[in-house]
Amino acid sequence: MAMVCVLTLSAQGIYDFKVKDSAGQEVSLSDYKGKVLLIVNTATRCGFTPQYKELEAMYEKYRDVGLEILDFPCNQFGQQAPGTIQEIHQFCSVNFNIRFPQFDKIEVNGTNEHPLYTWLKAQKGFSGFDAGNDKNPDIKWNFTKFLVSRDGRVLKRYEPTDKMADIEADIATIF
Repeated sequence: MAMVCVLTLSAQGIYDFKVKDSAGQEVSLSDYKGKVLLIVNTATRCGFTPQYKELEAMYEKYRDVGLEILDFPCNQFGQQAPGTIQEIHQFCSVNFNIRFPQFDKIEVNGTNEHPLYTWLKAQKGFSGFDAGNDKNPDIKWNFTKFLVSRDGRVLKRYEPTDKMADIEADIATIF
């Protein structure tokens, strides 16, 4: 835990983080410098799972001009991302024909949360549905999204209930 905190505190920006891809290989997010990123925690057995179709459509539309969608399956919400990363990838490929990068399963909240998500939540806290008095920046459910600019700034956080058309409109203004 101490190592996670030190890494998170010492990270200057998103490009300082490393994640594991679906094959378990370490990937530096610096590989995505100059790209617009949409970072999403996903699940395959969730009511929001059909968003994969809209995410893939956005990816196909904007990837040639610099959009990357980074998919991080997470099983923390209702155990809705069961199975191995290979099983999850197979499901997404067969059912939604996804082509955007899919990374290893992670946790986005709690003592085992990935440092990337600690940093993302510090950049843009929760302000979505039922925000009222909720100052806790934790991810509330599957398919929370973070939009990151080409220079690594977190521009916006989207909750799962935000309309995909609104997210795409924000992405379109960047290009």
